[in-house]
Amino acid sequence: MTRRLLLGYLGVTLFVLLSLEVPLGVQNQRTERRDLTANVSHDAMALAADAEDAVQVERPTRRQLAPVAATASSYTARTGGRVVIVDRRGYALIDTSGRVRGAESFASRPEIAAALAGRYPRGVRTSQTLHERLLYVAVPIASGGQVHGAVRITYPLSAVDSRIQRYWMILGLIGVLVLAGAALVGFGLARFVTRPLHRLEEAAAAVGEGRLETRAPAAGGPPEVRSLAAVFNETVAKLERLLRSQEEFVADASHELRTPLTALRLRLESLPSSADRDAALRESHRLSELVDGLLALARADSGAETSERVDAAALARERLDAWLPVASEQGIALVADLDGPLPVRTAPGRLTQVLDNLIANALEASAPTATVTLAARAEPPWVELHVTDQGPGLTPEQRARAFDRFWRAGSGEGGSGLGLAIVRRLVVADDGEVELRDAPGGGVDAVVRLRPA
Repeated sequence: MTRRLLLGYLGVTLFVLLSLEVPLGVQNQRTERRDLTANVSHDAMALAADAEDAVQVERPTRRQLAPVAATASSYTARTGGRVVIVDRRGYALIDTSGRVRGAESFASRPEIAAALAGRYPRGVRTSQTLHERLLYVAVPIASGGQVHGAVRITYPLSAVDSRIQRYWMILGLIGVLVLAGAALVGFGLARFVTRPLHRLEEAAAAVGEGRLETRAPAAGGPPEVRSLAAVFNETVAKLERLLRSQEEFVADASHELRTPLTALRLRLESLPSSADRDAALRESHRLSELVDGLLALARADSGAETSERVDAAALARERLDAWLPVASEQGIALVADLDGPLPVRTAPGRLTQVLDNLIANALEASAPTATVTLAARAEPPWVELHVTDQGPGLTPEQRARAFDRFWRAGSGEGGSGLGLAIVRRLVVADDGEVELRDAPGGGVDAVVRLRPA
């Protein structure tokens, strides 16, 4: 966002600079050439006035032309312009370039012919000899309404072009300095706007991770951003109070329910053995599991644990060792297929609970002499954990509903129906995925995918 704001600010500044400097440079270019043309025209008129007395003589001598030649030579030395003075027939009397030897006719030159006709031609042409652009001005030498000759001054435009180019460079340098200053100011303004937004974004990310005590700074930035931060903080505070109230209610309810359930179970156990007593004990045990599951699900929804770097393979090995006695007691083989270190980003408590739930489900679904496999391997961009059983498996409809709360396969007896719902909430809290597949040869392959650290 800082880059976009800065580019927008620089774009506006560049547009303003171009709108001001381009017309200014074009106007300077026109002014320089107009002033040059006016000055050269004035000089030509002055030389024509000085040469009038000498040129109107039928065949002026060198002595008569000497003062005019001196003036023309001085002008050429001072300005660099070439002066050519011709008689009424177009033959050169004076040429300050020094290239004329003898009588050379300029009558074929369009500007000379126009001046001898009483006009005042001026313009720009390219010299094939000098290989540069020249400004030419020609004026007639006349007295009493009769033209006696003409004066032509040609002036190289390289000098005025260099001045124009220098002016454009100055404008460009000014533009660069203005853009640099605008970039500094724009960066400061963009940071002034985006810095509190970045802090607000960080606070929102922290709240999304479950750190509800986080608050966004509401002291810096524009008024709109400060107002947004204040509303955000108020919303997070309300959410924190609501979730705390929910957690307290679940904890209190679980505690209050555990006490009468424990008392009920003790009373049932003290009764003489019978089928009704055993059924009542099973129901009380199921109710206890349901209360524990609700409490675990509420904790999973709160996402209170912080993610960290955990070796998924090592943790899977640890949970396998913990469940081996239970599997052996049921006559089920619990085997491992674990690759080397597989670091993932998760909360250790979450992943432990996920594996315990999946292993417990796999053992419950497996018959004696069956095998339950716990595998972990890298499958970019994930790290996958597999808990595979050899039970009866699930139909596609059952797999689609398996993660719903309180749903149980089969007859609906046994279990609370919250295990897989808790697993999904815990895996999603770590930005992962979980699914149930058909295992090769029958059974269920529970797949957990986590982001590698």
